[in-house]
Amino acid sequence: MRIRKYDFDFSRRAFLEKTARGVGGLGVLAPMWSVAASTGDISKAYPDELMSIDMFTKGKIKTGDYVDANNVDIVKDLLDPIQYKNIKEQGRRIKIVPTTRDLTHMYNADHLEATLRNRGRARWAADGNLTTDTNENWLGGVPFIEPKDGKEALANITMSWGRHNFSLYTIPDVDLKPDGTIGYEYEFMWAELQCQARSDGKVFQDRKDLLRLQSVWFTRPNDTKGSSFLSIWYYDQRKFPDLHGYFPAFKRVRQFPTNQRFEPLVPGITFFLSDAWSSGDPMLTWGDFQLIGRQPHLAPVSENWQGDQPNWDKKVHGGGKGITFYETNFQLVPECVVIETKPTGYPRAPVGKKKVWIDTRNNMYNSSITFDRRGEVWKSFETGSGRQVKGDNVHKNADGTPAWSWDYCHVHDIQSNRMSRFYHAKASPTGYKSEYDPSYDFYNAYLTTGALNRLGK
Repeated sequence: MRIRKYDFDFSRRAFLEKTARGVGGLGVLAPMWSVAASTGDISKAYPDELMSIDMFTKGKIKTGDYVDANNVDIVKDLLDPIQYKNIKEQGRRIKIVPTTRDLTHMYNADHLEATLRNRGRARWAADGNLTTDTNENWLGGVPFIEPKDGKEALANITMSWGRHNFSLYTIPDVDLKPDGTIGYEYEFMWAELQCQARSDGKVFQDRKDLLRLQSVWFTRPNDTKGSSFLSIWYYDQRKFPDLHGYFPAFKRVRQFPTNQRFEPLVPGITFFLSDAWSSGDPMLTWGDFQLIGRQPHLAPVSENWQGDQPNWDKKVHGGGKGITFYETNFQLVPECVVIETKPTGYPRAPVGKKKVWIDTRNNMYNSSITFDRRGEVWKSFETGSGRQVKGDNVHKNADGTPAWSWDYCHVHDIQSNRMSRFYHAKASPTGYKSEYDPSYDFYNAYLTTGALNRLGK
C-alpha cells in the first residue's frame, strides 16, 4: 500500500506557484524528464491524484466511465468551455481511459530521439526566430521540452506540425448545420513536408530559407474535386507563407493573398488555415504570448485510433440529429500549460485572441479556443491524437516503429452552432492512402505548383 504524503490540493498549489514564478520545470514530486530517463515512465513525477481520474475525483468518476450531462460538472474545470457546453447541453459524451505513463507512446521514435539529442540547444535570435546555441536553424525535435513561457510553448508545435518529415493524410469531412443536419460533405488530402526542423537533422534540398511545404486538395464531391492549395512556409516566422491555388473552373494556378487566413477554404467548413495544428500562422505574426496557467486537463490523447475498422472509421452521436460528435476517449493529463496569444500581424482579423491547452508530456496541443474581437468565445479546435496501435493493428512509420499522429478534429463555431468534424482515414476511394516518409518522390508528386495543376486535373 502506498501511503499518501500529500493532501488533495498539493498539486494545485504547486502549479499555481510555478505559474506565478514563471518556473519551467515539469513534474510535481520530481522533474518529469529525469524520472522518465531510464524507463520512460513518468509516474514518480506526479502524485497519485494526477495519474488517476478515480483519485482525482475521489471515486465520483472512474476509468471506463462515460462523462455526460449528468456528471460533467464534476470535471468542468478540466475541460475547455466549448467541450463543457457540448457535453452539458448538446448530448455529447466522452469515455475515460487510463492516463498514459510511458512517454515513448506519445512520440514518433525518431522525433523523440531528436528531442533528446538537441535538448537544451534552443535559443531566440535577435529577430525573434528560433535558433541554436551555434546560431543554426533548429535541428529537429521539440525545442523547449520544459517551456517557461507562451512563446516557447507555441514554438514546440509550430516548428513541426505532424512530427514526421513527410506525411500524407486522407481526410473525410462532414459539415453540420445549426440544427445538426449535414450541410456539406467533402474528402480532401493533406500533405506536409518539413524542409527544416526535421527529425533526421537534414535540410531538404538545402532550402534553408523554408520551414515546410504544405498542400491540400479536394477529391470529392465533384463540384469541388480538383480544388487545391499549396502553402510555402518560410523559416523566418515574420513572413507570411506564399499561397498558391488551383480551381478547375479557372484551369490555372493562381497566387492568393496569405494574410486572409481566417476564412473557410470551401463553403460550409468551419476550419480555417489559421486553425491548423492550433498554429496555422507564422508564429511571429502573433504576439503577446502569455503562459496563464498550469493544470491537469482532460484530453483525447490516446485510444482514439480505430485501426480495426475498414477505413479507420469513427462512430458518431449527440447533437440535434445524433451525428454531431465522434465517440472519443479522454484521459486525465497530469500537467498541461495554458497559453494565450493575439494575432498582432492581422489588423482586420476577426479573432481577438486564442487560448491553447498543451500537454507537457509531448508539448502538443489538445484543444484551443478562439475568441472574437469582443472577447466572446467563438470557435473550438479540438484534436485527438495518439499512437496508431489497436490490438494487433499497427500503423507503422517508415522505420517500422509504431506511428504517432493526429486522429480526429472537432471544429465547432459555438456562436452559429455550425460544426465541422473530420478524421484521419486509411485511404481514399480515389487511390491515395495515408502514409509517412514513403520512398517515392513525394515533393514533385504533391508539393509544387506543377503538382497543383496535375492534382486539379
